[in-house]
Amino acid sequence: MRVSVVIPALNEAGNIGRLVEETYAAVSADVLAEVIVVDDFSTDGTGAEIKTLLARETLPGLRYLRHSERSGQSAAVRTGVLAATSPVIATMDGDGQNNPHDLPRLIDRLSPPGGSGPALVGGIRTNRQAESSKRLASRAANWIRDRVLRDDCPDTGCGIKVFWREAFLRLPFFSGMHRYLPALFQTYGHGTAYVPVSDRPRVAGVSKYSNLGRALIGIHDLIGVSWLRKRTKVPMIVEDLPEGRQVSDLSSRIGRRGDAGRRANDRT
Repeated sequence: MRVSVVIPALNEAGNIGRLVEETYAAVSADVLAEVIVVDDFSTDGTGAEIKTLLARETLPGLRYLRHSERSGQSAAVRTGVLAATSPVIATMDGDGQNNPHDLPRLIDRLSPPGGSGPALVGGIRTNRQAESSKRLASRAANWIRDRVLRDDCPDTGCGIKVFWREAFLRLPFFSGMHRYLPALFQTYGHGTAYVPVSDRPRVAGVSKYSNLGRALIGIHDLIGVSWLRKRTKVPMIVEDLPEGRQVSDLSSRIGRRGDAGRRANDRT
């Protein structure tokens, strides 16, 4: 499978260039189609760092997109996915805390687009490097989210994920959706899986989130996503008769109902 790697970035000078170079070293050339850095209106040297790399012939397929205004991480991910040319997307946070060397294992776990296996594979950080208060806040948020959404995802905040591009683009878009991708994929009938990944300390810059700010936004989003899941119905098509032909397996290409998708979840 050919993969487009999408990296949202906001004021990540000192991190983003190193992350891009690592990505090319970690993912084989026959798999890596392109790396798309989406700059969410940074005010530091993020753009200059990527533009310097664009001149290198050793980094084929590197692309740089910049937003006209700050729009948030979910908007940056969606911009990159819309621009991507491959049917499979991989995402990583621009701060360098995700390790690109974990990508091949997630890609190997993903089912080919249109297949019957997981349409999204997410990372589970096993050695969190964040300060203790953020680790505790993340653990509490994941516990609450799982009790409400029942998405069986132990670490939805982990930025390293791989998924089918077409399935993602069929999801309803809203700010903050990147934190709820497993639940949304399940709601639209797709299976999900999770793979342990490493976590690294931030080398440069500062986190863009505070515990309180993320908690307040998270409560609001959780209510919205819970409502959306209850109001979403994806029926299984059992007959499609163009020109008198019956296609009984069409549901395998468009996804099964949300409950079936949730039953397909597994954890590696």
